[in-house]
Amino acid sequence: MEIWKGFLLAWVPLFVAIDPVGIVPIFLSMTKDVGVAHRRRIAQQAAWTAALVAVGFMFLGKAIFRALGITVADFQIAGGLVLVGVASRDLLFPERKMPHAGGDFGVVPLGLPLIVGPATLTTLLILLDTVGLGFTLAALMVNLLLVVVALRYSERLAGWVGLNGLRAISKIVALLLVAIAVHMIRLGLQAG
Repeated sequence: MEIWKGFLLAWVPLFVAIDPVGIVPIFLSMTKDVGVAHRRRIAQQAAWTAALVAVGFMFLGKAIFRALGITVADFQIAGGLVLVGVASRDLLFPERKMPHAGGDFGVVPLGLPLIVGPATLTTLLILLDTVGLGFTLAALMVNLLLVVVALRYSERLAGWVGLNGLRAISKIVALLLVAIAVHMIRLGLQAG
């Protein structure tokens, strides 16, 4: 039972930060003029980019912080403020246009910062301290697998739930993201 509890404590905040469902409408709008094979390649490119950046940050993030003189509390506060901005933008300006360069945008902006951005990186560092490497890594991989499935079946998902349904789910996730951001800021202030 403790294994499931540890996994869920890592999986839920990462699910909220990564938002596999909320990325679907963005992905569909970015790939509306792209063929199916190219769309799948972009999705794979985004997933690999997200995985490499996230895992790399898990192992190098604290060393980088030490070199720069940044504490985890500093990053929690900064990450929380960024999350509030990101979530507020999602809540207040839902029809924003996502820029992309040419037909290959799986690395930037899809993989980084849309799938793995400040929210995910901050969450990973906090989870490493609270639940440990094993649970954090397992939860990250499951969430990235959900992203791959959501992107691969994005048209079916949009047809089944509808774009308005996807947007509604994304709004709920954005509200949860604001709550997590406030919690992160509070923890950072308490630790600092």
